[in-house]
Amino acid sequence: MGALVQANYGRREQLRVDGVPVGREMGPEVVPLPGLPMGDAGSIIVIVATDAPLLPGQCRRLAQRATLGIARMGGIGANGSGDIFLAFSTANRNLGEDSDFIQPITVRTLPPGAMTPLFEAAADAVEEAILNALCAAVTTTGINGVVVHALPLDRLREVLKAFKRLD
Repeated sequence: MGALVQANYGRREQLRVDGVPVGREMGPEVVPLPGLPMGDAGSIIVIVATDAPLLPGQCRRLAQRATLGIARMGGIGANGSGDIFLAFSTANRNLGEDSDFIQPITVRTLPPGAMTPLFEAAADAVEEAILNALCAAVTTTGINGVVVHALPLDRLREVLKAFKRLD
């Protein structure tokens, strides 16, 4: 299971890492705001990939679980948020390559009862992908000189230590 995110969503005060209210602990005096009114604007695009043999309906159900990983990070799916979730499986490749496309082919899939561990893995992968995106971000100057500041990782460690999430 893996996840890729384009994370341009959420409000600082809602940001959580491992349940810790990081966004409230790192106010604008620590990480300045870009000065633009965001309101509920923003979006997240999530791609979930698995090698488990899934049918399209199962992939749709898996994609829906991306919201659980987002929620763990404090995202709420605000009204103005343009969220997109996709999932795909790399299983069942090369189906029918040797056939004349007239005969039925065999497709493998998991039974419904086997989906729960995949749902958990999808939520974990999305949460981790968002955290990775936040930790890999760099301070950037955009159009009209607007500066968006990166999350200071040393301060993140301090906050997580204060909440006993790190030794």
